[in-house]
Amino acid sequence: MKSSTEPRGGADCTWVFAYGSLIWDPGFDPQEQVVARLDGWYRRFCLRSLRYRGTFDEPGLVLALDAGEGSYCEGLALAIPPAAEEPVMASIRARELFNPAYREIRAPLQLQDGRVVQAFTYVVNRDHAQYGDFTPAQQAEMIATAAGERGPNVDYLFNTAEHLSKQGIADPMLDRLSAEVRTLQRELT
Repeated sequence: MKSSTEPRGGADCTWVFAYGSLIWDPGFDPQEQVVARLDGWYRRFCLRSLRYRGTFDEPGLVLALDAGEGSYCEGLALAIPPAAEEPVMASIRARELFNPAYREIRAPLQLQDGRVVQAFTYVVNRDHAQYGDFTPAQQAEMIATAAGERGPNVDYLFNTAEHLSKQGIADPMLDRLSAEVRTLQRELT
């Protein structure tokens, strides 16, 4: 990642908004990384994972951006180095759009330093069969026990909560869910 004394990404860069695993596993070295806010959407565990963090027999849950009037989500704006734009976007799309549970949109982000940039991000498709409205208790139970191709579902939750905290981004919902999942894990052992 570039230091603050090196040239920064600008409006002409391709930006991606990271709100979940892209924060801690973007799959590329961002030219710039800045805390950012996306209005009109919020982060929530509302998408069953049948591959990466769960299976058909034991689904896990992953985060998605869900629309909500007056809501917002804080995450990271990641600037893709111009020379890597095509392969990076192809890789992100292969990861996020392997089925139609997510939709790609482009939306304005308010960066922490005051800039506003257009960024690609991935929002939930509420019409998809994997979408659901789960209570916190249901979320905790699913996440505590599920695992998929990319490992245990708990790793996804804990990594996201930890990396948000390291960036100074508060997410009380993820903190409560992490505590509840840790309690369930202790009870299951």
